[in-house]
Amino acid sequence: MKKKAIITGGTGFVGSNLSRELLKRGWEVSIISKKEFGYRNIEDIRDKVNILEYDGDIFKLIDFFKAQNADVVFHLASAIIDEHNITDVDILMDSNIKFGAQVLEAMKESDTKLIVNTGTSWQHYNNEEYNPVCLYAATKESFEKIMEYYIQGEDVRAITLKLFDNYGESDTRPKLINLLNEFSKNETVLDLSPGEQVIDLVHVDDVVDAFIKAYEYLAENSKVKYEKYAVSSGRVIKLKELISIYENITGNKLSVNWGGRAYRKREVMNPWRDFKKLPNWECTISIEEGLRRMHG
Repeated sequence: MKKKAIITGGTGFVGSNLSRELLKRGWEVSIISKKEFGYRNIEDIRDKVNILEYDGDIFKLIDFFKAQNADVVFHLASAIIDEHNITDVDILMDSNIKFGAQVLEAMKESDTKLIVNTGTSWQHYNNEEYNPVCLYAATKESFEKIMEYYIQGEDVRAITLKLFDNYGESDTRPKLINLLNEFSKNETVLDLSPGEQVIDLVHVDDVVDAFIKAYEYLAENSKVKYEKYAVSSGRVIKLKELISIYENITGNKLSVNWGGRAYRKREVMNPWRDFKKLPNWECTISIEEGLRRMHG
């Protein structure tokens, strides 16, 4: 019998890659999406997945969960805003807390009791047990607290995977690592911070593998109620080193104005290290290999 997954955020970068991999493995995949975000990332598989266009109606969500009878929810949907303004507050609360709570309520009303949730290393500023870098990180922590009720009171079992920066060949997000080829071709002068911050970069294929292995761990260990793990490359590098590695691998030179912009408020200079690693998972793609794939 086919395994079944419900993926929130299935049209996003990580979610679309997870959807493809599950389909390759013979899973039945259902996606919860919002129409306004479009389907550009899943045009090649759109006719192979079940789609619920979420409109805020919790009763439609519950009916969808009951109809799908999925083995697991992969909860990736999130509004990621690193420096919010006043008008972003409602977006962060609705996307990261309210919608997640509705998903949990739908799980309560259905037979689906396993969830792999997505957290962020930004919940641990200065390597602390909890110190949010930004409001986005605070909403992630808040959702985990809400999830605790459903774990303790409604037989839900969960793993939260806390992600560091991720990247890959199909990424269209305006992140620095995804734009390096464009910058080098256009000979754009990059105004960057002084570049001393240390980063942890994980290729999307490794991230996808972590989500699948997290499900397998939950499914195979019925005594696990709730665990939290980091999805880390196991290697940290300075931003300056990343630029150097890119130039060496591609042969492309970048014009960088180091110190051309200030560090952000609460810039993460050293990423969270005091974490537990997901059992039976290893990062397999080095930053060098990842850059070769992107450049190729």
